[in-house]
Amino acid sequence: MQRLKLTNGRVVTAQRIIPNGTVLVTGNQITDVCEGPLNVPDAVEIDVAGAYIAPGFIDIHVHGGGGHDFMDGTETAFLRIAELHAQHGTTAMVPTTLTSTQDQLLHTLDCYERAHGQNTQGAEFLGMHLEGPYFALNQRGAQDPRYIRDPDPAEYRAVLGYTNAVTRWSAAPERKGALAFGRYLRDNGVVAAIAHTDAVYDEVVAAVENGYSLATHLYSAMSTVTRRQGFRLAGVVESAYLIDELDVELIADGAHLPGPLLKLAYKIKGPDRTALITDAMRAAGMPPGPSILGNRDNGLPVIVEDGVAKMPNRQAFAGSVATADRLLRTIRTQTDIPLLDAVQMLTSTPARIMGVGDRKGSLTARKDADLVVFDDDCHVALTVVGGRIVFQREPEAVI
Repeated sequence: MQRLKLTNGRVVTAQRIIPNGTVLVTGNQITDVCEGPLNVPDAVEIDVAGAYIAPGFIDIHVHGGGGHDFMDGTETAFLRIAELHAQHGTTAMVPTTLTSTQDQLLHTLDCYERAHGQNTQGAEFLGMHLEGPYFALNQRGAQDPRYIRDPDPAEYRAVLGYTNAVTRWSAAPERKGALAFGRYLRDNGVVAAIAHTDAVYDEVVAAVENGYSLATHLYSAMSTVTRRQGFRLAGVVESAYLIDELDVELIADGAHLPGPLLKLAYKIKGPDRTALITDAMRAAGMPPGPSILGNRDNGLPVIVEDGVAKMPNRQAFAGSVATADRLLRTIRTQTDIPLLDAVQMLTSTPARIMGVGDRKGSLTARKDADLVVFDDDCHVALTVVGGRIVFQREPEAVI
């Protein structure tokens, strides 16, 4: 069985950063993590020259990258997106849909099933995230309003009966039937998330009591303090802060959320309840300019500039173009959050949220050999997925 040994690195574990550390991989598992050298004569050795060795990044909300979107409905799109994000340190991801027709959704799920078995050079797929169509129309953001509606038991039961690929579903809990929907998701092992919503505190409390456990892209497309007949009410943002058991995810690209809001979320929720996500669309990893959100043939035209995708009128964001290394870089440069906690929000916390913490999210013996090597500026030099090197930057490459 092939062995891979990464040496001379600053090894980021759940508890500390080990100086001059070594990580040994045997097959598709981590078999040893230690300080100093490790004598394994038959291992392929890579000296990382003092760079960080960390668990692979886990992105639980991503739509595309490299010029492709999961809604394109092709296996090629799935594979190219996984490969693009692996080049930036992502070793596992949850492909995410946009609100669409039922036929288009089922076709996308079919593509996922076929691509899953072919994905040997990119980030591992952890199941699909369905973002919509059960949203508040007023908080739709860039979601297509033609398909937004109340949860339909016949519809969502049919989708979950069609495939076991769905591992997460986002909805607005104030919509008619949304609490029963949350219970159904929970009972079927699917993460129920609050998203694109005008809910107030009492509705969020009811949602958590009925299966919802995650707030999708905190601050984006969700209510904050509002007034009804003069009385102020707490929105979803404040509710997420108040309800300790509710996890949150942050688009930490420095555009959707600036440093002060990232620090606020970290201060209140802590790294064990906060996951960093890219929410990236197809333009991630591509030059600025015109792009399309969603399906290539009938998606929404957008413009990419200033490191973010914008609606054509430039009055609102239309999506992120971040990669996971950029998330870490933003945390490092715009906040004072410790590196250990920043890495946790990209690794063990999203792993727990998605129910894979027993095998992913930390550099621990017998866990999956998902690793990323990056420098002080958070530029990725090496990505390992399941023991396979899927990306290795040439030493002389210009970043």
